[in-house]
Amino acid sequence: MKRIFLKMTKSKFHFVTKLILMVFFTIITASCASDNEQPPEAPEIPSEISQEIKDLIYFRGDENAPIVLINAQGGPDNVLATEEVNFISENFNTTDILTVNVHQAQTLHPNILDDTDITLNQAITFNAESIEILDQVITYFKNEGRTVYVLGVSFGAFMVQDLIATKGIDTADRYLIMVGRLDINNSIWQALVEGRYGFFENGITPVIDADPDPDVVERNIGRIAAGLAMNRYTQLLNPIEDLSKVTYVYGTTDEAVGSLTTEEVQFLESKNVNIIAGNGDHDETINNFFQQAFNEAFGIE
Repeated sequence: MKRIFLKMTKSKFHFVTKLILMVFFTIITASCASDNEQPPEAPEIPSEISQEIKDLIYFRGDENAPIVLINAQGGPDNVLATEEVNFISENFNTTDILTVNVHQAQTLHPNILDDTDITLNQAITFNAESIEILDQVITYFKNEGRTVYVLGVSFGAFMVQDLIATKGIDTADRYLIMVGRLDINNSIWQALVEGRYGFFENGITPVIDADPDPDVVERNIGRIAAGLAMNRYTQLLNPIEDLSKVTYVYGTTDEAVGSLTTEEVQFLESKNVNIIAGNGDHDETINNFFQQAFNEAFGIE
């Protein structure tokens, strides 16, 4: 089957008098200090990105742009993608926006998937490394005083969910999550651990291959997906009171990850997430709502 998976006094009078005078002089002093203080200057954005960060990304646009749009690529795959960044740069108004795609563990080191079957624990470790890389890139640009938006589609959606759960909602300024799942069916991720792929009939019913994929790389890629899909994000994200920085897009007939359940939608609503939903499958949902989602999430047209 084709692979498609993818937040004290002497007297009361003297005490009161002294207290009033203390408060008065404190206010005057603070006011004078405030008048003399200048607002802190925004850090100057370097004209070039450091080589350390360049080694972790593919990018297009002005290197010192004030806004950085960072993509957590889908798949998962073992090659750093360029097409998402190219598409965004060529089809949206990205003036003053630097568009970036970030390496993941298996794109930095493709050989980790090549020879033998990895374990679920290894996949979890690789995904943790990927989150650290993503966080490193975001933090680099945030520390320069830039506005940072984060995009995750399909497997990238799981990456962004995990980023928020582990690093906090204030890691970036805004997030767009498309065609992901919060609590995907156990049968799907458990099958991926065994190297077996599946899909959702009508976006609801899991249908799983009887046999593992014959290719070791494909089996290992499935395990990378399982290493995030196994997480219950309604639980991991629950400590974050407000997720209003997030726009979440899903399709009700998504064959790759399935439709969000009523419980998942209610969770997002309870956290003030901006939800966009349609009756399309995986690709249709991306194609039909990408422009609307970019506008609503980032104000990019």
